[in-house]
Amino acid sequence: MPKKEVPLDFLSRYLPTGTDQQVLNLLQRHRVQLTITRERRTLLGDYRHRTHSQQHRITVNGNLNPYAFLVTLLHELAHLLTFEQFGNRVQAHGKEWKNCYAKLLESFLSLDLLPNPLHMALQEMLVNPSASSCAEDGLMRVLRQYDPPKENHFFLEELPAGAQFRIKDGRIFRKEALLRKRIKCKELKTGNYYLFSPVYEVEKLI
Repeated sequence: MPKKEVPLDFLSRYLPTGTDQQVLNLLQRHRVQLTITRERRTLLGDYRHRTHSQQHRITVNGNLNPYAFLVTLLHELAHLLTFEQFGNRVQAHGKEWKNCYAKLLESFLSLDLLPNPLHMALQEMLVNPSASSCAEDGLMRVLRQYDPPKENHFFLEELPAGAQFRIKDGRIFRKEALLRKRIKCKELKTGNYYLFSPVYEVEKLI
C-alpha cells in the first residue's frame, strides 16, 4: 500500500487550525515516525511500538477531515503513552489506555479551538473513551459534518428498511431491521445476513 512519511513541519495541512504546534511537540518529544496512508477499509490509524532498530511508528489515513485526523492521531498517541508506561502488560484498550487518551483529549479541549458540537462530543468521551478512534456513534455523526459531501453516500441508519446499498468492497445488501444497536442486512448475492453499525457509511442504490 502506498505510504508517505510526512515531514513534521508540513503536518499542519492535515490538522485543525491552531492545533499543529501541540501535536508537533508530542510527536517530537516521543520521537514518532508519522506516516500518512491512503484510505484503508478496516482502520483509520495504527500504532507500532519502538524496537531496538525502529522508533515509535504511527500511521493515519490521509483522506480524513482535519478533526477526524486529530482524533485518530490522539487515539494512536494514547497507545504510545500507554506502552511507554506499562509496556505490553496491559490490555490494548484497557483502563490505562483510556486514562492516557482522556488526558490527551483534555489537553486539546483546553485550547478551545474545536467547533462546539465536536467539543461536546469529545467531552462526553472523557467519561469512557471508545475502543475505536471514531467508532463512538455520536462522535461519528459529528465528525461527518466536516466531511465533503459524497453523492448517494449515507449512514446506514439514514436509509429506509428495504433499501439496497453497496459497501466499499463492492458487495450489495438490503437493509432489513434494527436489532438492538446493530442493523440486520441481507447480502443479495449469497443470501447471508450481517449486522452493521448504524453509522456505517454506504452507497445507496435503490
